Amino acid sequence: MDTPEETPVERPVSKPDAPDAATARIEFETMLLSRHSHLHAPRTRVGAGGLDRSAYVLLTRIRMHGPMSIGQLTDAFGLDASTLNRQTAAMVRAGVVERIPDPEGGIARKFRITEEGERRLDADRSFNIDGLGRIVEHWPAGDVSAFADLLERFNRDIERLEGRPWPRP
Repeated sequence: MDTPEETPVERPVSKPDAPDAATARIEFETMLLSRHSHLHAPRTRVGAGGLDRSAYVLLTRIRMHGPMSIGQLTDAFGLDASTLNRQTAAMVRAGVVERIPDPEGGIARKFRITEEGERRLDADRSFNIDGLGRIVEHWPAGDVSAFADLLERFNRDIERLEGRPWPRP
């Protein structure tokens, strides 16, 4: 039986010597990164008590900022209120956030992370860090650190363009 010949993998559309070749590579690699997120992303754990992606991101933001209203979440994420209402309602049902009066006396109620939310967020973050650790386990420490620095710079520039900075530890 004849074996089919392997078709060479095509690179991104840009020519290798074009000034935007590196940018085309970034686009291609970020597309693949989103595809490979199953290796470390929280949705892998959803069936096992893990958080879905939106809950993971929202809980992280609430943890870093403190209690937040729908309006504050809308500003922070650039999402419409109806989307955030659906997401936060699911999170309340899951027991990972609770609605509380504004601690600063404002009219809008705010969402605060619960002990269960803290526990599940910590478990998912540990899962993610362990998964990423397996991916880069053979990299020199300096490369891991440089990659983290470049990812932070990349994200900060996205945040700058969107006008939505993300708090960092």
